[in-house]
Amino acid sequence: MEQYSILGRIGEGAHGIVFKAKHIETGETVALKKVALRKLEDGIPNQALREIKALQEMEDNQHVVKLRDVFPLGTGFVLVFDFMLSDLSEIIRNAQQPLTPAQVKGYMMMLLKGVAFLHHNNIMHRDLKPANLLISSSGHLKIADFGLARLFSDVRGRLYSHQVATRWYRAPELLYGARKYTEGVDLWAVGCIFGELLNSSPLFPGENDIEQLCCVLRVLGTPTEENWPDVTELPDYNKISFKENPAIPLEEIVPDSSPQAVDLLYKFLVYPSNQRCSARQALLHPFFFCVPLPAHHSELPLPQRGCRPLRPLAHFSLQAPLQDSVVEPKLLRGPAFCL
Repeated sequence: MEQYSILGRIGEGAHGIVFKAKHIETGETVALKKVALRKLEDGIPNQALREIKALQEMEDNQHVVKLRDVFPLGTGFVLVFDFMLSDLSEIIRNAQQPLTPAQVKGYMMMLLKGVAFLHHNNIMHRDLKPANLLISSSGHLKIADFGLARLFSDVRGRLYSHQVATRWYRAPELLYGARKYTEGVDLWAVGCIFGELLNSSPLFPGENDIEQLCCVLRVLGTPTEENWPDVTELPDYNKISFKENPAIPLEEIVPDSSPQAVDLLYKFLVYPSNQRCSARQALLHPFFFCVPLPAHHSELPLPQRGCRPLRPLAHFSLQAPLQDSVVEPKLLRGPAFCL
């Protein structure tokens, strides 16, 4: 830890506190994620282990955050990442005007390249959302936070938890309690992020799981065996019934978007996960090849200086006792941490 000089606290998540720091020898700015253990006998949290394993096993990719180092510290350990200026949620929230079509294409192209890389390496991220898409000072988008990531294989019988993905970006099969699912859950999230880029607001902002499902059904229509053949086999399908309603054309949901954008959105927001467009396929969609072409990363907006201020370090020393390092659950409430 003596290699780093702490500059400030960036924020906190369910499993750690993130600091901005400078490597004393090289002068490079980095992000330090301190993961504290609630009880030593509990060992390292599974989510932290998954994040480390996923990042260590991946080759370097310009659209996935790089894990520089891992080292123990006191009763926990620290992950060292490249420092990123902001994230896509802040870009959307602080934009003075809606993103241009070229800028939306630029962000989507980088996101899809990152997702394609993960899926090619048999990794499901399972928590794609704008807050987990970090933006560098050069405008590059990088996928981060692999605490819910899972390795998958061609054997499709494996059971997973359905309590993954932040609610607004959670695929409908997860909302119905699916334990068997594929990387299609990431592709649904990509569609939700795409819609948010187009509209400058979330597509499905449910306040709870039932309302979340209502938001989805209100747009895509009530699922039937015709438009979703396997829906009746999902664990929670018979636990709640909804009034039948037809789908709303996506042209009405993203009214200011081009026909090509709407067509690509349709390919992600579809009930059967095996019918969702893969990231590789999406990169070949006409949306990216018609005028205006995708903006270069240097042409993408950066957050205004000071929009993400560092917090004081008085109560968040890296050497603080364990009881002072554990994040209180009440601090995690809000859209960014919804489950």
